[in-house]
Amino acid sequence: MLTQQDLKQIAARGISQEQIATQLQQFKTGFPFLRLQAAAAVGRGIMAPTPQERMDMVRKWEAYKAQGKRVVKFVPASGAASRMFKNMFAFLTADYDAPTTDFEKQFFDNIGKFAFYNALDAQCIKNEGRNIKQLLADGQYKAVVANMLEAKGLNYGQLPKGLLLFHNYPEGPRTPMEEHLVEGALYAASNGEAHVHFTVSHEHIALFEKKVDEKVGQFAAKYGIKYDISFSEQKPSTDTLAANPDGTPFRNDDGTLLFRPGGHGALIENLGEIEADVIFIKNIDNVVPDRLKAETVEWKQVIAGVLVTLQEKAFGYLRLLDTGKYSHEQLVEIVQFVQRDLCCRKADIKELEDAELVIYLRQKLNRPMRVCGVVKNVGEPGGGPFLTYNTDGTVSLQILESSQIDTQNAEYMKMFAEGTHFNPVDLVCAVRDYKGQPFNLPSFVDPATGFISQKSKGGRDLQALELPGLWNGAMSNWNTVFVEVPLGTFNPVKTVNDLLRPQHQ
Repeated sequence: MLTQQDLKQIAARGISQEQIATQLQQFKTGFPFLRLQAAAAVGRGIMAPTPQERMDMVRKWEAYKAQGKRVVKFVPASGAASRMFKNMFAFLTADYDAPTTDFEKQFFDNIGKFAFYNALDAQCIKNEGRNIKQLLADGQYKAVVANMLEAKGLNYGQLPKGLLLFHNYPEGPRTPMEEHLVEGALYAASNGEAHVHFTVSHEHIALFEKKVDEKVGQFAAKYGIKYDISFSEQKPSTDTLAANPDGTPFRNDDGTLLFRPGGHGALIENLGEIEADVIFIKNIDNVVPDRLKAETVEWKQVIAGVLVTLQEKAFGYLRLLDTGKYSHEQLVEIVQFVQRDLCCRKADIKELEDAELVIYLRQKLNRPMRVCGVVKNVGEPGGGPFLTYNTDGTVSLQILESSQIDTQNAEYMKMFAEGTHFNPVDLVCAVRDYKGQPFNLPSFVDPATGFISQKSKGGRDLQALELPGLWNGAMSNWNTVFVEVPLGTFNPVKTVNDLLRPQHQ
């Protein structure tokens, strides 16, 4: 099935023949659905800290940073903004010239409120000889949109979200990338330094570096810190083979194999190469202006405080187990910590002898840990927090996407539909073991949690293989804890008109 030319193409990407064989098999067999026990809720896997507990956790986080720990803010920023402008692309090719849909009317009625208005106005004057107001008065709506989306103007249809102008300030508008630099200073800086890492696509890395060079000095001066800004790209070795509907390799018109990015789950490799004690993860488009940042900053400190408190306890128990000098009562105490605080349960745990129990507890304690902020479900698309069965028979907390749930199982669909919370991608991760060594993160991925989606290329149908998602199956074998955070900490920008929401004005 694979030619010598194919094997060269595969090797050039750093992918093994075994990986290709596995991927082709996965197209044939598909992936198993997850077994669910229940949707997580407050009191059942989700913590809802009191005001006093929140203050304690913030103090705990500040004390942790004061120990000289290395903290990194990790921002997946690869996505192009094309989906954000889907409605406006549709308007450009529509058979009408004036705004007709509610979305189009909202966009043009409020065009002056966008942070990119002045930059767009300048492009319109340069390319059309008239400003936005004059063009709209003449009914030239499409000229304005073309100057926003196309390469002759702002090129927003092709740029990554991280480099679009999102928020207005007296000193000038800011991009999401800049807002993340500010956040890094406010809750992730330690030793007078803020480490911020962006994952970006290859074609945009120079643009990101240029923007950082322009802006980083003013934020360093404003917050009295040094910045260490780094970038990485999704590795070609994490791309996956595309397949025809019959499961055979999909080929381009020139006969070569088609590889596609494996989704955000590929970033577990990038995350694993970050040198840090604690890593914050947050999506590029979930930012707010400075006037609303206080709530976000407080809750980031809260979930980080929860993380380091739990980690400290886990490390203490691991050191105790290392001594070999522990009582049965101390083992029971550790079991209670794993079950109650880390929400990892084993039905037959009472049947284990002490020696077996120690092996089990060591395995559950000595692994990466994450605390995930979850918000009350208000109908936004995204994964939810669940208690699920693992391959070893334990039940633990996981973030699930709808694609991982058997839609034919009425009980599971009811759980998913009635889930009280969902995942806004608000994570803080502990990635070193109790001896200070970095965990090998890819070894904690559950490979059975990928999924297959239906796509097309050049009018031909294909199957695409998505790797286990970064915060789903890629972190399946981590210790996971959920904390309820306010909805005000979650303000994603999925369409251009989301920038008109009060939180972004």
